[in-house]
Amino acid sequence: MNLALFDLDGTLLPGDSDHAFGQFMVDIGWADGAAWRARNDEFYAHYMAGTLVLADYIEFATAVWRQRPLEQALAARERYMSEVILPMIQPQARALVARHQRAGDLVAIVTATNEFVTRPIADAFGVQTLLAVELERTENGLFSGSIRGVPTFQAGKIARVKAWLADQGRTLDDFGDVHFYSDSTNDLPLLEVVRTPVATNPSPALARIAAERGWQVLNLFDTP
Repeated sequence: MNLALFDLDGTLLPGDSDHAFGQFMVDIGWADGAAWRARNDEFYAHYMAGTLVLADYIEFATAVWRQRPLEQALAARERYMSEVILPMIQPQARALVARHQRAGDLVAIVTATNEFVTRPIADAFGVQTLLAVELERTENGLFSGSIRGVPTFQAGKIARVKAWLADQGRTLDDFGDVHFYSDSTNDLPLLEVVRTPVATNPSPALARIAAERGWQVLNLFDTP
């Protein structure tokens, strides 16, 4: 059996689902327009530069919806999926995932975006295994704004993938091949440990690294 790992934002999606969810919060009137959008954009710039403090972003990004009744948050997420994400998913991305599934590969999405935003997106791709940033909950079952466990961010993606495989009694060495598809230098740690790193819709920085190291480059679509 082979293993196929996929980053999500910029890789399977031609955009960033976390940043877009923040913009959706503005659009539906849950967040204070210009000021909130500017702060969201600032965090996104730090992510692109590889300087994001993830815990700070999670506390900020979840505040706008976790302070509302969960039923309202879930309804807003359903609207977001229908109005923003489903039109964003392109057939070539679905086909790439489906190709690995048809081959009998073990498939997982490994993303630095939180589980609340990404679970329905993974479902839309037909991928059961989602390794995302997990959110801590209070004794009442409410989201606290903190990260639970090791976040799937930078080197944390390696730790989470290895822990997931260990739960099945497996390691990365147990697979004939291991693909990891990503667009970002934030994912260099995991790209460097798999057998087949694929720079997918790569950022300019990742494209340069891929060229230097002879990695495969895949352009599914033009990123914004």
